Amino acid sequence: MTKHYILHLDPAAKYEWDRCSLRDPITADRPAFADLIAEAVGEQPGSYLVAVNLEVTVLEQTGPQSQSAPAHELPTRTALPQLQELVA
Repeated sequence: MTKHYILHLDPAAKYEWDRCSLRDPITADRPAFADLIAEAVGEQPGSYLVAVNLEVTVLEQTGPQSQSAPAHELPTRTALPQLQELVA
């Protein structure tokens, strides 16, 4: 059974749990390995001693996202001349 996940490594992340995250590329859920193993053994009741082989193949890599990327500046609006209120 081959499953695909997105691994994101960010050693400078604010929170520890965001420094290394593994997500499903479609649902963005974290993988439930116990559920995957239960599916592999047929989900029959009982206790199992299992061996799990993990093989990792990098299919694509993107560079780290820079925090100092130049922000696109919006053009400033020039002030419109105000109309004077007419007093009757």
